[in-house]
Amino acid sequence: MQLPPKVTDRAYARLDEIGAADQGQALRVAVEGGGCSGFQYDIRLDAPADDDTVLEKDGQRVVVDSVSLPFLSGATIDFTEELIGARFTIDNPNATSSCGCGTSFSI
Repeated sequence: MQLPPKVTDRAYARLDEIGAADQGQALRVAVEGGGCSGFQYDIRLDAPADDDTVLEKDGQRVVVDSVSLPFLSGATIDFTEELIGARFTIDNPNATSSCGCGTSFSI
């Protein structure tokens, strides 16, 4: 059985800061073929679709499409602020390797 990804309080707080829900938007986390390791994450603000899995807290939403969901089973979606910049990150237990860019991985 696949578990939906977890979303940290920091990620929801960042969505609140940027007013995502006020704009009718959610954070879309998708997995696409490509990148330097075989798969890559597509993380962007988007309107939820009918077949999305919706994770919600305090009115803020993170959505994952049905094709990407198995690749993100048990993953954690977070928001980090580092010297090189602030970004949403994914800690994915399904990834066997990743590359330096932080958005590409293999299974």
